[in-house]
Amino acid sequence: MRILLFSGKGGVGKTSLAAATGLQLSRLGYRTLVMSVDPAHSLADSFDIEGSLFETGAGEPHPINPKLSIHEVNIQIEIKRYWKEISTYIVSVLRTSGLSDVEAEELAILPGMEELSAMMYVNQHRRAGTYDVIVLDCAPTAESLRFVSMPTTLEWYMKHIFPWQRGLMKAVRPIANRVSPVELPGDRYFDNVQALASRVDGIAELLEDPKITSVRLVTNPEKMVLRETQRAFVYFSLHGLTVDSILVNRVLPDEIKDAWFAEWRESQARILHETEEYFSPVSVRRIPLFTHEVLGIKGLEELASHVYGSSEDPAAVTRTEAPYTFQKVNNHYEVRLRMPFAVKGDVGLFKKGDELVVQIGTLRRHIGLPTSMSGLTPAKARLENQLLTIEMRGN
Repeated sequence: MRILLFSGKGGVGKTSLAAATGLQLSRLGYRTLVMSVDPAHSLADSFDIEGSLFETGAGEPHPINPKLSIHEVNIQIEIKRYWKEISTYIVSVLRTSGLSDVEAEELAILPGMEELSAMMYVNQHRRAGTYDVIVLDCAPTAESLRFVSMPTTLEWYMKHIFPWQRGLMKAVRPIANRVSPVELPGDRYFDNVQALASRVDGIAELLEDPKITSVRLVTNPEKMVLRETQRAFVYFSLHGLTVDSILVNRVLPDEIKDAWFAEWRESQARILHETEEYFSPVSVRRIPLFTHEVLGIKGLEELASHVYGSSEDPAAVTRTEAPYTFQKVNNHYEVRLRMPFAVKGDVGLFKKGDELVVQIGTLRRHIGLPTSMSGLTPAKARLENQLLTIEMRGN
């Protein structure tokens, strides 16, 4: 099975590109599911489906054609299916603060529930072999990063905190419930947590396997959008996921010669050059601004033809190696990146904001640094077996 994860700043067109990719995959014969993980769903709107998927599908995948289905994860349905004990307990606690039933039920939807529900579906389909490809239309960048970090966080919690917490609650519950205005969570609550964890077991390995999961970052040729895309690239890499392409959407086509757009064209050309330089050697694709809104099957097919032509396979594995990795070694950090075409010689290193710029001969790479390393400076570098290792130290 392949998992294609589309992420980017809100409003850049990632839902349309995820939907168009699903159509292309189904046309090539793949059993495909496009799943929206964004709480502000627009996947059904992209296909121009009348009415609510929640009303017609009760939270189940909705068929578009014999090979393609779409699914908008509805957290209200998921709570009833998988989160019942957890939600019931949280609502009971919130009620004691004087909130109404409706307010308590709304506040009981905790951050991460939607993303975790989506992961459960991915795991379920993987185990059942239901689909060949799952395309994930993710929420804006920050929520996407929470989505990919959640399996590791949950695994750590279940190993190190959950057993201790459950044992402690079992020991103190009889006494605490006599004096506390709120009852402590019971065994059914902890059973629910354990069942949820079992449903996402193994998903972290799926996400970090580049032969299974690839991240496609969608952006626009604008400076503010590019900066967020760069940060997303850093943090997806930090979490062990492989970004295999950057999709630059809404590029002004060459046919536009109007003087009114002259400044826009100049700005876009500058940002496109910066994008290709920053993300090299990751593929950067340009998608033109259409003369009309991309909507419905016909519009999405037109978009797919611009991105993939008639026969390109979006599920093909094009990158299996992360462009760079971060390590902590003893009392310093290291940035390691493959430079297969570089030869030994003078290595140029300098910081530019929160970026590390590396140059060997005519080769140049821009590396965004995570927050924990952004205040460090490059101390020295070595190139061995086509692997460049850069030591980062504090002042």
